[in-house]
This record gives sequence, C-alpha cells and structure tokens, in this order.
Amino acid sequence: MRADRAHLLAPGDIPVVQIDRGGQVTYHGPGQLVAYVLVNLERRALTPRKLVQALESAVIDTVAAYGVVANARRDAPGVYVAGAKLAAVGLRVKRHCSYHGLAVNVAMDLTPFAGINPCGYANLPVTDLRTLAGIQSIEEFRRDFQPRLIARLAPSC
Repeated sequence: MRADRAHLLAPGDIPVVQIDRGGQVTYHGPGQLVAYVLVNLERRALTPRKLVQALESAVIDTVAAYGVVANARRDAPGVYVAGAKLAAVGLRVKRHCSYHGLAVNVAMDLTPFAGINPCGYANLPVTDLRTLAGIQSIEEFRRDFQPRLIARLAPSC
C-alpha cells in the first residue's frame, strides 16, 4: 500500500502490479507457494501481529522437519535462513478480516529478486528450499505445511 517504487531496481519484462497489502516490493513466480489466508481475526482472537507470527511459525516448523534452521525477525516480517529470506509476508486487514498472506520460495529461479530490493531491503539475499534442503515439489511442501498452518491458526481455548 505504501511501497516505494525506488525498490524496483530493474524488473525487466516482469509485470509490476501495485496491490493493497502491507510491505514493500516482492516477486511472485513459478516454484513459489503462495498462501492467501482469509481469516476473521476477531473470531480467532488474533491481532495482525499474531497472525504474522502464526504464518512465520508455520513455515519455521515445516522447514525444521527438513533439518533447516529458520527464524523470524521482529523488524522485518518473513522467514529467514542464515540471513537470507525464504518467505515473505504481506497482509491487509480490513474490518477484522485478513487478505493476502505469505509466499514461500520452494524451488524457483531466484534471479528476478536481483531486480528489486526484496521487501524494501537493499542487498537482501533470497533463498529457496531446493537450495537449502533439496525440496523440488511445491506439492510436497504444501502437504507438510498445511497442517502446521492450520494448527497455528486454531483458536486457543
């Protein structure tokens, strides 16, 4: 929503689309799992920050099962491995409902990230699960990720 076009360095022939979510510039392409989470935050007793943490934690839990140590950063939403961004989070909350969500780099050509400052950070390295753990299939990751995401979004009673 408040993205700075200065973070578009050289997008080349990749279409640039301005959308209504938080965060800066990112790239979506083949080999990436994009999960849109449509959640009524009020019903789930979640704040936007808690939703971001749930998304990040579901990715961290999933990649831990592959032997990958990942972390979230309070100052820069997303999931990181040794300083390289593995997953981006960008949400919009309107009337207590979330839109947009999360993108996890599974097995993709990372070259297009060189044409942007990912999430508004110059020189931020980006990685994928193929590089980190040999994961080749979005479907394999989705199968492992989905139950962890659902568990993280389950209401705490």
